[in-house]
Amino acid sequence: MAFFRKYKKTSASSAQQSQNRIKSYRLSSGLKENLAKIQSTFCDTPDLVIRKLVIKQTGSQAAVIYLSGITDSKAIFNNVLDPLLFKNDREHDEADFKVSLGHIREADSWPEIEDALLNGETVLFVEGLAEAYIYDTPKFPSRSIEDSPVETYLAGAHVGFNEMASVNVALIRHQIHNRELKIKEMTVGERGKTKLSILYLADVVNPEVLKELENRIKQLNVDSIINAGVLAEYIEDQPYSPLPQLLLTERPDYAAAQILQGRIVTVVDRSPTVIIGPATFDVFFKSIDDYGSRWMVASFIRLLRYFGFFIAIFLPAIYIATISFHFEVIPLKLLFSVGESRERIPFPPYIEAFIMEFTLEMLREAGIRLPAKIGQTVGIVGGIVIGQAAVEAGIVSNIMVIVVALTAIASFIIPSYEMSSAIRLVRFPMMILASLFGFVGIVVGFMILIGHFISLESLTMPYGSPAAPLRFKEWKDVFIRTPQWSLEQRPTATKAIQKTKAHSRPPGGDDS
Repeated sequence: MAFFRKYKKTSASSAQQSQNRIKSYRLSSGLKENLAKIQSTFCDTPDLVIRKLVIKQTGSQAAVIYLSGITDSKAIFNNVLDPLLFKNDREHDEADFKVSLGHIREADSWPEIEDALLNGETVLFVEGLAEAYIYDTPKFPSRSIEDSPVETYLAGAHVGFNEMASVNVALIRHQIHNRELKIKEMTVGERGKTKLSILYLADVVNPEVLKELENRIKQLNVDSIINAGVLAEYIEDQPYSPLPQLLLTERPDYAAAQILQGRIVTVVDRSPTVIIGPATFDVFFKSIDDYGSRWMVASFIRLLRYFGFFIAIFLPAIYIATISFHFEVIPLKLLFSVGESRERIPFPPYIEAFIMEFTLEMLREAGIRLPAKIGQTVGIVGGIVIGQAAVEAGIVSNIMVIVVALTAIASFIIPSYEMSSAIRLVRFPMMILASLFGFVGIVVGFMILIGHFISLESLTMPYGSPAAPLRFKEWKDVFIRTPQWSLEQRPTATKAIQKTKAHSRPPGGDDS
């Protein structure tokens, strides 16, 4: 019996604590109590503005509260304060506090009030009411719409995303005028809440892929999402892979083109980059210019990118393997030239290659971090001066400088910065394998890369499609690009429920 009395007492205590907790979440009907709560919650917040007033329509004591740095002061004065402080000609109900703003809602809990203030909204407390009115008045600092400084295209629109999610969504809507373009909004983060907008075509996207993306986002438990790259790293399938599994872009036209293919775009507030998924390997080698130029030119450039991909990964490794193990494969006249070039070099080929590759990476990073005009000068002058001085000092050979230069140029032609960075990273393991085992090491490294490539997925979709699994019918827009009117199918890797695109060609002319 003592146990049951103790259990009963404990249950009553827990119930009382729960009631007190719920009560602490609710607003008070007294204006003074609500203002005291606000001031204690937002202590040491100099940009918190509390404007006390008397509502002319009802004579009630009230207070308007907002954070000055992230709200539209003109909208507050014209659309909130002015209607409340001055009587209008029209008649009002006793509890009519709905001022001349489009989006107004009511809240009766403190978490809602805190979120509203931190989102730039204005809160109205009224004496005698246990709920508050929230007015949509955010105005965060933002830059104007400009061309993307990272993704420079010739044929695409000269418009790039900025740090405002609402603007980025509007830019995509401007590209796709269709009622099937749907938007789902989610919020992530415990400390700094970040709004995410998921955009897709409802009659095209696969519901299972969409649900998979939503579940991964819902399961996140993080302080905050600073930019799109952070979110991509959290939700990608294999975070330990050097290859990117989600595509990032700053261009609304490219994002819209991927939505039309059946993919999903995730817009992250406060980030000028959006996430596109599911992504396949070939998507990282395509640009919007491929579809704005003639198909033969686009096909040649795309083949050039794949050729550059292999050069950027394997050329330094092939140089090391050839000079160290397999010099007999070099033609005799070229062998004499290489031998003469390396005559004064005190280091083995792999040390020589690592010195030049690390120097190149440092110059590239320095050029990115410095201001644009200075960075360009440092990159060009630094490369020429250091390369020439290293050759004259006998540290590296002329052939090694040529190899490193070709490798750098090959990595620059990849449209995606994430894929270009992955290539730079994979290059070094290949160089190590070549220095240990020669051509055999390169072949082993290539097979490991192929096996990893085949096993990768993006939002549970095959990353290597349409090469792995093999689908020859979809190669019309992989290594080359055939004419636009022949691209009638959406990629199988997206598992779009509407596979055939709207396509036709006016009669006349030879389609063969």
